[in-house]
Amino acid sequence: MLGLAAVAAGADGRGHTLIDRMDLSIVIPVRNEAGNIAPLVAEISAALDALLDYEIVYVDDGSDDATAAEIGRLQHQRQQLRLVRHAVSCGQSAAIRSGVKAARAPWIATLDGDGQNDPADIPQLWQIAIEAPPSPPLLIAGQRRRRRDSWSKRRASRIANAVRRRMLNDDTPDTGCGLKLFPRALFLDLPYFDHMHRFLPALVLREGGVVRSVPVNHRPRERGVSKYGVFDRLWVGIVDLFGVLWLRRRGSRPQLLVAEPEVVPDTVPVPAPPELVS
Repeated sequence: MLGLAAVAAGADGRGHTLIDRMDLSIVIPVRNEAGNIAPLVAEISAALDALLDYEIVYVDDGSDDATAAEIGRLQHQRQQLRLVRHAVSCGQSAAIRSGVKAARAPWIATLDGDGQNDPADIPQLWQIAIEAPPSPPLLIAGQRRRRRDSWSKRRASRIANAVRRRMLNDDTPDTGCGLKLFPRALFLDLPYFDHMHRFLPALVLREGGVVRSVPVNHRPRERGVSKYGVFDRLWVGIVDLFGVLWLRRRGSRPQLLVAEPEVVPDTVPVPAPPELVS
């Protein structure tokens, strides 16, 4: 597979740049996840190397451990690997947005950096994406059928999801799953605010898109610690919910009229040649 070095060279020998032929950018926001970098990159490679052209865009959200150094070390081995860094932590939504803006492919897959999402699920989401019509735009959201988290975290998530679904009617059972796939252009059209990643389905529906939930694997965290407390997830999500309600009620999608085609006559009169003066 052609690597990122081809961008510097400009072409792959057949006149195509990597930007022209890349399929998917995988955006992974991380903060103090040094121990999870190498295992996750290896799993992504195992799942996708024979399937499509892709890049991995890590966004280091102000880590104070060896996260950036570990990514830098792996870049010498994996040409698909890229790094975007925040000087200070700005939160998961900001990290995802930075990664999407830096991405070079028309499709984006997001993964949590803690290793709980399974990269082996990406191919099934990708197959759905390439078989879908280009319009309306599609968000494919992972649904963790068997959560491998603590009881308190699962309980808080169920409460937040129930309140959100009742108020927003977004018909998405699990908006908190980090594994999602969507067009880059769709994401960049959405209104940005802190914690927006928790409400992507509702925002996509507001934009006239379609949301499809797909059952995916979920795994226990093996290394590192969670960066968010249980009550942080619950109360921040409920507070932001009212902001999303405000956006939905004031959103409007103009319907564009197709202009009438210009009528071109079958024959164009040819002016008579000027008279010759002897």
